[in-house]
Amino acid sequence: MQLSELEIVRREKLVKLRALGINPYPADLFPVSHTSEEIKQQYKEGEKVIIAGRLMATKIQGKASFAQLQDSFGRIQIYFNRDEICPDDDKTLYNEVFKKLLDLGDFIGISGELFTTKVGEISVRVKEFKLLSKALKPLPLPKEKDGVVYDAFTDPEMRYRQRYVDLVVNPHIKEVFIKRSKLFAAMRSFFNDAEYMEVETPILQPIPGGAAARPFITHHNSLNVPMYMRIACELYLKKVLIGGFDGVYEFAKTFRNEGMDRTHNPEFTMMEIYVAYKDYNWMMDFTEKLLEHCAIAVNGTSKVTFGEHKIDFKAPYKRVTMRQAIIDFTDFDIDGKTEQELFTAAKGMGIAVDNTMGKGKLIDEIFGEKCEANYINPTFIMDYPKEMSPLCKEHRDNPELTERFELIVCGKELANAYSELNDPIDQRERFEHQLQLAKKGDDEATEFIDEDFLRALEYGMPPTSGLGIGMDRLIMFLTNNASIQEVLFFPQMKPERRISSDVILNEEEKKVLAIVQKAEKIDLSELKSQSGLSNKKWDKTIKGLTKNNLAKVEKTDEGLFVEII
Repeated sequence: MQLSELEIVRREKLVKLRALGINPYPADLFPVSHTSEEIKQQYKEGEKVIIAGRLMATKIQGKASFAQLQDSFGRIQIYFNRDEICPDDDKTLYNEVFKKLLDLGDFIGISGELFTTKVGEISVRVKEFKLLSKALKPLPLPKEKDGVVYDAFTDPEMRYRQRYVDLVVNPHIKEVFIKRSKLFAAMRSFFNDAEYMEVETPILQPIPGGAAARPFITHHNSLNVPMYMRIACELYLKKVLIGGFDGVYEFAKTFRNEGMDRTHNPEFTMMEIYVAYKDYNWMMDFTEKLLEHCAIAVNGTSKVTFGEHKIDFKAPYKRVTMRQAIIDFTDFDIDGKTEQELFTAAKGMGIAVDNTMGKGKLIDEIFGEKCEANYINPTFIMDYPKEMSPLCKEHRDNPELTERFELIVCGKELANAYSELNDPIDQRERFEHQLQLAKKGDDEATEFIDEDFLRALEYGMPPTSGLGIGMDRLIMFLTNNASIQEVLFFPQMKPERRISSDVILNEEEKKVLAIVQKAEKIDLSELKSQSGLSNKKWDKTIKGLTKNNLAKVEKTDEGLFVEII
């Protein structure tokens, strides 16, 4: 393990603390009585308090010092006076432990009383303090000089890999996750007030059903069968309705073995709810009220800002059929068109299509490429062609369509809902059609017919409406974050490259390697420019990285590039 100079110093302090009889990682309970927020909101001069948190700043002034303590709710100033902490002749606790052996990032516990400084800042006068946990790595704390901030922990890859550091040094990031928690609580209370029941269904499934997506595959050793991480929980929730419950919902961790980008993570959270004796018209009304309620619960208003857009989740929302949406933005009417006509039209619009696409996929591509981005405020897109919706009930007025809607916000799908198909014979035919599409090469069409679900339908499922909402995407809208990685504590990342312990890099080599790792492949001259190194240091650094087989320089027709080995 390679240690920096600061890490070595902190380990030496660890040894000195133990030599003084101080356990740097005590096991006993520390009796916290107040948080920093409670102290500020309910301040009483002279009140005795016990608080705990990280030491985040110090200003040592001989016999007296000020410091900043950070807990879950914020920071508060603490005041150390040598003679109050050490009333006897032995001043070790202040002179050695506090001044020399504590570091920023250490967890400490404080017993003291409240007072206000001459400049009016609420503070805690320390009577006793205790080291609760020694931090062996220094926090990347930003520095400010003349109004300019230096060394801020802002690199996205580092922040996502080390979210635990991000949360400590960028406290505003915590607000996103606090709002995420509020969203789940608000939605859950809305459903519970309607007397719908929260349930749990399997994550490992013998057949990946309920959506069109590529699954993750694993193996069950005891049963010696392949298993799939769920791509949806729809079919299991419908089985619960068949069993006699009128309304059920689940916040489901869902897995799709597909691309990663700013709006997609392979592991994400989906909320699905199914209510008996309802249809998609009722579900549109329900969804409007639900999202308005959630927006207000999270932000105190139905209005939010997302990038350059102002969005209002206040009901009601605009309702547009898919056919009309495509007519509005392409002047092409999909009604009654054959697969070949749709293929030709899509190609004529400059949309990438191929022979594996059936009618539903072609229509979906036309809508996605030409229409979707135009809907900014919440809009229901209704009445999808039957080929696009294998689990959805045929439209009561047009057998070519289904009773389905998607909710589009800022050009992105936020919710998907149906009048659920409960005709077992029709359902079997839809599954068989999907099977043919899969054989044709459509990698999103299901390759399975779920016989157990069909058997369940044959026992009878009440008329039902179902709704699915991408919870990660919803919290993105509610917190003005364009990247899904910002609203997940630990988003999926490429494996972090580990450097052999035999390789010792200098600071220049570490800096250049970090740039290359982030880019994976970068133009040599661009890398030199970003490094800011002199010619002599640059030559030495790039030779060191290539010599240790950490990076290589490759010549292509476009020039010289550096990439990770």
